Amino acid sequence: MKSAIGFLVAVLLGIGGASGHARPEKSEPKVGEEMAKPPAAVRIWFDEEVVAASSSIRVLGADGKEVDKKDTHVDAKDRKLLIVSLPDRLAAGTYEVKWQAHSVDGHRTHDQFKFVVKG
Repeated sequence: MKSAIGFLVAVLLGIGGASGHARPEKSEPKVGEEMAKPPAAVRIWFDEEVVAASSSIRVLGADGKEVDKKDTHVDAKDRKLLIVSLPDRLAAGTYEVKWQAHSVDGHRTHDQFKFVVKG
């Protein structure tokens, strides 16, 4: 009984393991950022490693069409960094980033944010 209570307390306090969900720690561009020059890529750093084959970043223009190069990948040196390349000439406007992360332990998370390229 004592070990069961100890286990329950550890679970409730978050001791003994990760949450199991890859959550973003930061991004480039930042959420809501307004920039004079368009970025070359969208980068999202997560708090745990992600699986490249089932994680993605999509960047959509104001018309809802995908503008990224469809080359989402996990950085070879940092397995917590998910990247998608953008075209050389991204027009001024508001862009929506939709991401999905599949953590190495099988859990999935997703969200979206916007950034603005000024003209």
